Amino acid sequence: MISILMVEDDFSLGMGIKYALEKENYKVIHATNKQEAEKEIQEQSFDLALLDVTLPDGNGFELFNYIQETRDIPVIFLTALDEEVNVVTGLDMGADDYITKPFRLRELISRINVVLRRTSKKDKKETLTSGNIVLHSNKMKMYKNSKVIDVTKSEYKLLYYFMVNDQQILTKEQLLEHLWDIDGNYIDQNTLAVYIRRLRKKIENNPSQPEYIQTVRGVGYIWNKKVI
Repeated sequence: MISILMVEDDFSLGMGIKYALEKENYKVIHATNKQEAEKEIQEQSFDLALLDVTLPDGNGFELFNYIQETRDIPVIFLTALDEEVNVVTGLDMGADDYITKPFRLRELISRINVVLRRTSKKDKKETLTSGNIVLHSNKMKMYKNSKVIDVTKSEYKLLYYFMVNDQQILTKEQLLEHLWDIDGNYIDQNTLAVYIRRLRKKIENNPSQPEYIQTVRGVGYIWNKKVI
């Protein structure tokens, strides 16, 4: 069972989140402050942490640093501070995602599922192979038919995200959220379409009839081949 550490000082909100996540078969440990959270981290192992930014005895950024020093787990920030500087601070520190209060529980569960898929064991593999496409994540290189194919930083990040979420429909919103923070630039749907088009030209034998990156009308895209 996937174990989640949730650090939320609002007891009622925390219990509501805990109840919703436990209905999804997650194990949830609820800490209400930084000290409690550090004790839980010392005594238990977790697959993911949900960190409130504002805590009575510190803040989520300090706790994030503590986690980075002691554990290798993904982190999602829960924050009522919707100013851009706070969002960027969390992402620049290396957080996997953030969600701004108030939020819908289904949205939070969806974000958690995306982060867990992204940081699964497959995500930690050095080589991802799908058909005639090979991605060497430790070298940030992509090969087609054993030949190196040049890709930009954004194209590589998009390709990697597709391959670690193979055969799963990714919405345009998920893809935009994954790409928006590169060099601090915001990515819109038109730019996303350009990246998809460029990638198809580089990896598909026939870009007009793609085998790998297929469009799911009205929703988004799917990497349609299995990755090993």
